[in-house]
Amino acid sequence: MVSAETLAIELLDIVFLLFGFIAFIVSVMIYRKWDINKTNQTQYRLEKLSFLNQTIIKYIFAIKIPLFLFFIYTLDKLSNVIIGAMCAVGVVNATEAGLHLMILKIVNIYIFGLWLVLNRIDLKYENLPYTKLKYTIYIVLYLFLAVEIGLDFYMFNTIDISKLVSCCGTVFSSNSSSLVSNLFSIPTPILLTLFYGNFLAMFFLKDKRIVFGVLNLSFIIISLISLILFFSTYVYELPTHHCPFCLLQKDYYYIGYLFYTLLFLGTFFGLSFALFDIKKQQKLSLWFNFLYLLVVSAYPISFYLRNGVWL
Repeated sequence: MVSAETLAIELLDIVFLLFGFIAFIVSVMIYRKWDINKTNQTQYRLEKLSFLNQTIIKYIFAIKIPLFLFFIYTLDKLSNVIIGAMCAVGVVNATEAGLHLMILKIVNIYIFGLWLVLNRIDLKYENLPYTKLKYTIYIVLYLFLAVEIGLDFYMFNTIDISKLVSCCGTVFSSNSSSLVSNLFSIPTPILLTLFYGNFLAMFFLKDKRIVFGVLNLSFIIISLISLILFFSTYVYELPTHHCPFCLLQKDYYYIGYLFYTLLFLGTFFGLSFALFDIKKQQKLSLWFNFLYLLVVSAYPISFYLRNGVWL
């Protein structure tokens, strides 16, 4: 399916692929020949190329985040021309690659961000102790990026606008045949206990790095599930509306962007602290996760105060 938005995404994908490939080749060279103890011409050249690599990877990450938001906007816009689609969910379900692509994009953003943290730590030392490690990680990361770009092209070029797709009301329903329908069997008290309990566990176990990281990973999953099943209904003020994408629309003041940004920052800093032991990032993680908890909790509390009942 061709539109101005999909063409823009595909053109940037090609730029990422080409520049990323340059960084990939240099990373392989560094992996094979890097030795900071040597003072020969090869090592000097690799050190210069390393700084070029860092610039390329920073550029990709700097563009990748706004491009992801633009990708969501594009899906939402495409929903206007696909039969049955009410929002981005319908477009995601229009092809087999949609859900996998969405997950991979999010995973890649996390990994790119963590790579930049590792790079920053590496540059603090004169002997650059993590250079070989960080470029080994990038070699794998580039393969992930290439798969993501391939799925981008596959998805946009296999969408059939004449094919009827499921809308968000069907997908995020207890009566659907999707994986999400199984989640509706979770009792609300248990779901909320897991959500608030996970945050409390993070707070009280904040100094145990690995545990803190695992709790941040579980917080991503539990937060998204609780958002779909419980909190989103209070944003829509409709007990049957559970879509996580409609939160990004104008009708709801784009509140989803705030939700997901806070959740991403909180869990990203949490994982960063777990991996690299940066105390500041532990505090940032707790603050952003707490802000996410406050913002989503404000909706059901506000609804109850105004109406005297729960949905």
